[in-house]
This record gives sequence, C-alpha cells and structure tokens, in this order.
Amino acid sequence: MDPAVAALGLAVLAGAVVQSVVGFGMSVVAAPFVVLLAPDLMPVALLVPSVTLPVLQLSHGVRDLAWRSLGLALTARLVLTPVGVAVVAVLAPRAIAALVGVLILVTVALSVRTIDLRPTRTNALVAGAVSGVSGTAAAIGGPFLALVLQHERPERVRSTLAAFFLVGSGLALGGLTLGGEVSGRQLLAGLAWAPCALLGYAVAAPVRARVDAARFRRYVLGFCVVASLTVIVRAALS
Repeated sequence: MDPAVAALGLAVLAGAVVQSVVGFGMSVVAAPFVVLLAPDLMPVALLVPSVTLPVLQLSHGVRDLAWRSLGLALTARLVLTPVGVAVVAVLAPRAIAALVGVLILVTVALSVRTIDLRPTRTNALVAGAVSGVSGTAAAIGGPFLALVLQHERPERVRSTLAAFFLVGSGLALGGLTLGGEVSGRQLLAGLAWAPCALLGYAVAAPVRARVDAARFRRYVLGFCVVASLTVIVRAALS
C-alpha cells in the first residue's frame, strides 16, 4: 500500500471518531491532510468511507430520522450534484484544495457563531443545494444540514446526517463516475480507508458516553481552523 494512503487512514479514523460523536466531521478533519499529501485522491477517495460509515451508524438509529428535512435536503442535493461534478472537471487539484480550506473555514465560522437556524423547508433546501456542490467537489457536505438541525436531539441529528451522507455521497460518486472523474487509485484508496472509518465508529462508542460533545466539538473546530489555513497557504504557494 502507498505509504501516504496508509498514513491518511489515521486522519480518516480520527475524523470518523469526530463524526460518530457530533454527527459530522470525517471529511472536515481528513480532507486537509488528503489535499496536502495526495490531492489527486480528492474527492473520490473520501466519498467511499463517507458511504460506508453511515451504514453502520444507521444500523443503530434509523428510527430517529428527521424525514421531512432529510427528503428536502436530498432533493436539492440531487439537483445540484452535477454542478459539483463540473467543479471537479474544471478546477485543478490546487484550486480544489483551496476550496476545501475555504469551506472548512466557513463551516467553522458558522458553527462558532451558532446561527439560529430552524429546520424549515427553505433552510433544508438551501443546505441540500450547497451540499450538492461542496459534497461532490470537496467531500464536505454535512455541516450545512447539521446547522439546520442543531436544535434537534443529538441522536436525531446523527441519524439524519448519516442517511444524508449515505445517499448524498452515493449520488456524488455516481455523478463523478458518469463524468469520468473517478480513477482506480482513488477507489482503492477509498476502500482502504473504509475499515478506518468503521474502526473510528467503534472507538467513539465510549467517547460518546463520557465526553462533553459541545466542548469536544469546539476543540475539533479549533483544530480544523489550523488545518484549513495550512491548506489555503500551501495552495497559494504551490
């Protein structure tokens, strides 16, 4: 196995722990490292574990889904997924790296500010539309819907986001495949990371029970700021 792919598996594992606790975050944590060490793997390789982890998450919480918000967000994501495919086709890996960094910063800014969004029809549609582009182009699509669902019970947020990732990442992979933007190396790397994502879910079990999720989330967001700035600076200088 490529040493870079093996090393990046640790970032996927760490991101899976975060996602298993707060509902999203695997790609937010792992993407900066992927674009630094192996930008040619973006976004396909990260989309593969983004499909596999939600399957395990939903096996423990399918009854908690916020069906209305999920349906609206997925509809909008389906419509906007081709735009994300076009972004991957047009932009160079360096530009996508910068996009990832900016998206993470925007995510952190919105999360820290804690905008008082509610799961209305309009908000769910907008979250799904933005995710259709960002989730396909940069494998980061969850934070926007998470903000819309922030007043729901944690279990409901985790389950709804898991279903959103499962279907949304599947749509992104299908769109990228049809657009000719998927390589064998990307798929192999993604398959190699899938067990890391599942291991992260297992590791997170005691964390979910003992760690203050709000405080843990603040630590993660602070870490993501540093990582995203690193990605943006490297993209600008390369």
